[in-house]
Amino acid sequence: MNDDIRILIADDHAIVREGLRALIATEPGMTLVGEAADGLEAAQLAAALRPDVILLDMVMPRQDGLVTIGEIKRDWPEARILVLTSFAEDEKVFPAIKAGALGYLLKDSSPQELLQAIHNVHRGESSLHPTIARKLIRELSQPSSLPPTVDPLTEREVEVLRLVAQGMTNDEIAAQLVVSERTVRTHVSHILDKLHLANRTQAALYALREGIASLDA
Repeated sequence: MNDDIRILIADDHAIVREGLRALIATEPGMTLVGEAADGLEAAQLAAALRPDVILLDMVMPRQDGLVTIGEIKRDWPEARILVLTSFAEDEKVFPAIKAGALGYLLKDSSPQELLQAIHNVHRGESSLHPTIARKLIRELSQPSSLPPTVDPLTEREVEVLRLVAQGMTNDEIAAQLVVSERTVRTHVSHILDKLHLANRTQAALYALREGIASLDA
């Protein structure tokens, strides 16, 4: 039981919270530890409960999802946030990813897609709804505002980055490159540091924008 993924739900609609509660209850290895009906309550519960994954709506009373993401990440940088929302508008998606959300899922996703996304985010991996992924790829055709790295990536780091962009887990990358999972984690950490990126989602998007990887890979 101690190994269960501990989940916090933040959504202002009671019927949505009830549906998520029922879904999580049916999934072995997941436990619901708290529910919030607005952004302020979500930030408070995140600080108090330190859940493994936070399911967060973008539009909530008292404090919206974007402000809440920023608050949670400022106080707890390791927080793993999966946005679950009805809104696919650019002005909601891009700021949420930039603020540090690891995943962005729309509420028309299937229960299995949501459960898989929770597992992915719990492992520190990105999880994006296909519609959101396409929007982000279009956004990435714009010039980068990131400062250039003074410490270029090594050949192996570029190889790891390409596999991250293809959605592979650390274990899968380790198996492909015949190295340890710990070595892959070290490479990913160096990549994020060198490129001034916050998480794997941003690293994957960087790789797609820079032509290091492609969606067809």
